[in-house]
Amino acid sequence: MDNLIWIFISALLVNNFTLTYFLGLCPFLGVTSRLETAFRLGLANIFVMVITAICSYALNEWVLPFAPFLRLISFIIVIASSVQFVEMALKKLSPDLFRALGIYLPLITTNCAILGLALFSTNKGYGFTEGVVYALGAGGGVTLALVLLAAVREETRLLDIPDIVKGTALNLIIAGIISMAFMGFAGLFTTV
Repeated sequence: MDNLIWIFISALLVNNFTLTYFLGLCPFLGVTSRLETAFRLGLANIFVMVITAICSYALNEWVLPFAPFLRLISFIIVIASSVQFVEMALKKLSPDLFRALGIYLPLITTNCAILGLALFSTNKGYGFTEGVVYALGAGGGVTLALVLLAAVREETRLLDIPDIVKGTALNLIIAGIISMAFMGFAGLFTTV
């Protein structure tokens, strides 16, 4: 049980996919203009990551030992189909969120954080439970990064900021500062 907690906290804070590995930067910089949209995209990422972890475990157990050359393409197929499922569910259950996410929802398919999850969890030799916990931690970390940047970006709209820094430059400065803050967690869990 302790190992599962360490795996979760490590993926959430220490080895945050977005702020430490710099995976999934497209939605990180593109969808974080509103806090609500960033949070919901983060939840969609968590869902897709958990489905990907389950499917990648199944593929590694029963398919890939016989055809290891299919590893990357099978992970991409799993990710694309689970994102398609999320897209159809959001379109049916929450049309407003579907419109708010716009192009960034299909971009989850090409989100390298999700492909990184499938590759990292299998390279680390995680079993089913460890893989799901790793996916929850990694998805929570991506969500945390999205929400933090969105919260700071919403606050900066109220500030008097020089024109030279507004827009993309300010977003990259904020993202860099948040990333440096997360590097402070690097020494916490050296056993995972």
